[in-house]
Amino acid sequence: MGNLFGTNGVRGEINRDLTLETLCLVAKSSAKFLGKRIAVGRDARTSSPMIRDSIVSALLSIGCDVFDMGLVTTPCLQYMTKKLGLDGGLMITASHNPPEFNGVKVIAADGVEIPRALEKDVEVLYERGGPPLSDWDKIGRIKEIDVLEDYIDDLILQVNQDLIRDSGIKVVLDTGNGVSSLTAPRAASMIGCSVYTVNTELDGHFPGRGSEPTPENLGALRDLIDSTGSDFGIGFDGDGDRSIIMDEKGDAVWGDKSLCLIADWYLEKNPGKTIVTPVSSSIGIEKVAERHNGSVYWTRVGSVDVSRAMVENNFELGGEENGGIMYGPFHPVRDGTMVTVLLAQILSEEKRALSELIEEQPGFYKGKDDIKCPNHVKNEVLGKLVKMVDAPRVDSRDGVKLTYANGDWILIRPSGTEPKFRIYAESGDIAALDKLIQRHREIVEEIIQGLA
Repeated sequence: MGNLFGTNGVRGEINRDLTLETLCLVAKSSAKFLGKRIAVGRDARTSSPMIRDSIVSALLSIGCDVFDMGLVTTPCLQYMTKKLGLDGGLMITASHNPPEFNGVKVIAADGVEIPRALEKDVEVLYERGGPPLSDWDKIGRIKEIDVLEDYIDDLILQVNQDLIRDSGIKVVLDTGNGVSSLTAPRAASMIGCSVYTVNTELDGHFPGRGSEPTPENLGALRDLIDSTGSDFGIGFDGDGDRSIIMDEKGDAVWGDKSLCLIADWYLEKNPGKTIVTPVSSSIGIEKVAERHNGSVYWTRVGSVDVSRAMVENNFELGGEENGGIMYGPFHPVRDGTMVTVLLAQILSEEKRALSELIEEQPGFYKGKDDIKCPNHVKNEVLGKLVKMVDAPRVDSRDGVKLTYANGDWILIRPSGTEPKFRIYAESGDIAALDKLIQRHREIVEEIIQGLA
């Protein structure tokens, strides 16, 4: 089947390129490496109950005991898997993808998605047909458990609720008809915020907006911030792990900037600490770390890689350029509800507008592009590229990232699912950014043509 796992779990268009048979085999193969006590949770997609019934049966058939957490966010399942001492979990979700998609994220006992190496082991067992079925008297049992209250109660302990309540923070939450409707409004209310909501009805068709929280999809959030005079707003993806912040003016705060803001606040209290982020993230994060004698630990692209680096090195804060923030003092995974209460805490402490705090963060211009390239020559192309350019800093942990003396950088990263390179670039000047991308595009295309 090739790569079964993508950047975040297994997903596809349900009943077309992703079938129940595939998902059941993924569940059984994963459980073989996780253990006997497995949590199962689901998002609000229309196909999620069907998948839940199927993979629960698959797990029972190989002797696993299933703890059905029902409708939950991914970070809720992750946190509660660890808290309850379970052997692992399966979260049924396709995150931000369109409604016809679904999939599963495989969670280890520590409440973080399984490492890349273990994904490979699962794929090998999957290709072999999965583990054997249990005898009739060794079939597993199922227990339904309600975990939302415990998760929210623990999460809000991370902030000063009295301070937030006294600050009179107003927030707008657009949960996009997804499962964040079950966590974010409640958590924000419990810490003393005045909460306004949009698209909170659970609906797997996502009638309010697309499940991806892009600025284009968040018009209703922007309007409600304006009409209520709120201090900030947050738009969530389908399973509640990623979020996009909007300031009091209705301007979107991109993931890099939101990580810079939270890192600045965190490092002010914890100088010298390390921030974890992928090589595709802004150099601005490094500038923020330098303010506080901190450092940046760069990883491959993917939230799994960031979270795993945090766990392995005892780092407490990580994030991605797509809006995922991992707050380790609670749990080292992306969590949009955690971001909501942290932002309320920051604004209550600073007593200034969010737009002012964002303005203080380093400002850079970022761009993205794609270059078509046959899969079989990708590695050779990258090898030749490194030899053809003169960059003082070359990072090859995930594709090739070239950083120049003026701080401009470009990342040429092979897609894991398509015959193309993905390009990420950043510069302090918009015109220089365009030239940076165009120059390297021409070099890469020349190399590809020479290998054709």
